[in-house]
Amino acid sequence: MKQFLITVAGVLIGLVLFVILAPLALIGLAGAAARPAPVPAASVLVLDLRQGLTDQPSDAPFALLQGRGASVIGIEQTLRVAGRDPRVRGLLVRLPEGGMAPAAADELRRAFLAFRKTGKPILAHSQGLYADGTVVSTYELGAASGDLWMQPGASFQVTGLARDEVFFKRLFDRFGVVADYQQRYQYKTAVNPFLYDDYTPAHRESELSWMGSVFGTSLIAAASDRGRPVDALARAVEAGPYSAEEAKTKGLIDQVGEVKAAQDAILAKAGPHARFLALSDYAARLARRRGSGSADGPTVAVISAEGDIVTGSSADSPGGPFSGSQAIRSDDIAKAFYDAIDDRDVKAIVFRVSSPGGSDTASEQILSAVRAAKAAGKPVVVSMGTYAASGGYWISSQASEIVAEPSTLTGSIGVFGGKFALGKALGRYGVDMRGLKVGGDFADAFSPEAPMSPAQHAAVSAWMDHIYQGFVSRVAQGRHLSVARVEDIAKGRVWTGAQAQKLGLVDRIGDFYDAVDQAKSLAHIGGQAHLRSYNGETTPLEALRRLLGAEASGARIMAQVGSVAQDPAARSALEGLDEVRLRAEGAAVLAPRLVN
Repeated sequence: MKQFLITVAGVLIGLVLFVILAPLALIGLAGAAARPAPVPAASVLVLDLRQGLTDQPSDAPFALLQGRGASVIGIEQTLRVAGRDPRVRGLLVRLPEGGMAPAAADELRRAFLAFRKTGKPILAHSQGLYADGTVVSTYELGAASGDLWMQPGASFQVTGLARDEVFFKRLFDRFGVVADYQQRYQYKTAVNPFLYDDYTPAHRESELSWMGSVFGTSLIAAASDRGRPVDALARAVEAGPYSAEEAKTKGLIDQVGEVKAAQDAILAKAGPHARFLALSDYAARLARRRGSGSADGPTVAVISAEGDIVTGSSADSPGGPFSGSQAIRSDDIAKAFYDAIDDRDVKAIVFRVSSPGGSDTASEQILSAVRAAKAAGKPVVVSMGTYAASGGYWISSQASEIVAEPSTLTGSIGVFGGKFALGKALGRYGVDMRGLKVGGDFADAFSPEAPMSPAQHAAVSAWMDHIYQGFVSRVAQGRHLSVARVEDIAKGRVWTGAQAQKLGLVDRIGDFYDAVDQAKSLAHIGGQAHLRSYNGETTPLEALRRLLGAEASGARIMAQVGSVAQDPAARSALEGLDEVRLRAEGAAVLAPRLVN
C-alpha cells in the first residue's frame, strides 16, 4: 500500500509540473519558431537512418516526444528543396545496421539519385550490414549514394533475404486452445501460425514469391547504381559474408574508414567553411520560413494515411492527440476528402497510403469518400508506400490511378475472422469459464468459452463470403477487370508493386512525386501546382487543453484501479475491458472481427 501511495503521489506531482511547465515550454517554442536560425551558407545535411522511419510525417503535435521522427515522405520533400538550395553542398547518410522497409529504400533511392543529379555529393557510412531480414534493401540505398563507406572491421552480410514465422498449432493442441478462424482464401495467411504447424503450400508459395521479387529489385537497383552487371553483383553478394575490407576488394563498397574520416571527406567535398546541419533541422527552418499563408492558384490536395484502418476519429481515441499509436481513422480521412472536395482551389488529390489493412467498414467509409471526390471531378491518385495491402488496397482500389514502388507490398484481397476458444485450456488450470446468453443462437458466437456451433460457423462463413465478394467486386469495378480475373489473382495473395503492375492492380511504378505529376496531368494542370495537406493537424495548445480536460477524471479513478490491481480476477477483468475497447475502436485485432 505504501508503494502504491508513493506511486500515486509521484504521478500527481508529475501532472502538476506538466500543467505548469508545458504551457511555458510551448510559449518558448512559439518564440523560437518566430526567429528561425539561418541555414549556414555552406551546409552538409546529415540524415541518420539508424532510428527507423515512418512512411509519412506525423500530424501529432508531440511526434518527436512519442518517438516518431523522420519519415520517407518528409525526407523526400526536404531533399527535393535542398537540391535547389545553393546553401546546401552535400549529404551525409548514416545507414542502419539491419534491414529497412524495401519500398522505403526504393523511394529514398530515387530521392538520392535526384539530389546527386544536381551535382551535390552524397556519402553513406555503414557500421556494418548484418543479416537481418531485408538488409539487402539497406545496401540498395547505400549503393545509390555513389560513395559507400564501411567502418573498419565491420561485417558485410548482405547475402539474401530471409524471414521467420512462428507456428503455435502444436502448443495450442497441448494446452487445449482452439483457434476457431476462417479465411478467404488460401493465401490469406495472417492466422496460419495459429492453424498449422508449418507453411502450407500456398503460404510458402506466396512468401517466396514476394521475397524473390524484393531481392531481385534491390539487386537490380544496386547493380545499376554501382555500374555492374546484375548477375555479377548477385554472385558476389550471395557468396558472402565478408569483412569490410573484403567487400571493398570485391567492389561492393567504395571505402573503408571510421565515421570521423567519412565526415571529413564529405566536408572537404563541400568546400571551405562547410558545416553539418541535421536534415530535420533544415526541414524545420524551411517550414518556419514558409509560414502558414496559402498560395493562390491550382492546388493538389495531399491526404496521408498510415497504419491500421479503424473506425472513428483521432480526437475521440484514448490518449487523443498524445497517443503514440499509428492508425488510419476513417472519420478523419473521409473528412479530409470532403474538405478537399469543398475547396474550389483543389483540382486533384494525391492519397498516400501505407497500411496493412484493418476494418472492412472503415475501409468502405474511406473508399466512399474517394468515389465522391472522383464524382466531383477531382481525380484521386494513390501513392503507395511500404504496403497498401488488404484494407489498404480496398481504400485504393477505385482511385483514378495507382502508383506504387516496385517493392510495395499490396493486394491481399481477402478476409479472415474468428476467435480463440479458451474454455478447455483454462479448465486444465482450475479456471472455469461459463457463459450466459439471451436472444438468438448467434449471440455468443464470439464467446471465448467454446468453439462455434455448426450454425454459428455457417453464419460467420456466409458473412465472410459477403465481405470477400464485395471486396472483389469493388476491385473489379475500380480496376476495370472482370470479377473472374480478380478472383483469380485475389484469394488473399500478397504481391509486390512490380508484380501488381503486371496483373493490372497497379497502373505505374513510381514515387510520391510521380503520383503528384500524374494527378496534375489528370486535372489538366499545366504549370506549377501547390501541394496542401488536408489531414488537419492538432496544435500543441489544443492537445494540452484536451489532456487537462481529462486529468480530473483520470486522477479520481487512479486509486480505484490501483486498489484492485493486486487482485488476479480484477486484473483479468481489466484486460478483458481493454480488448473490448480495442474492438470498439475498430482495431485490427485477432478477435471476433473480420479483418481485411
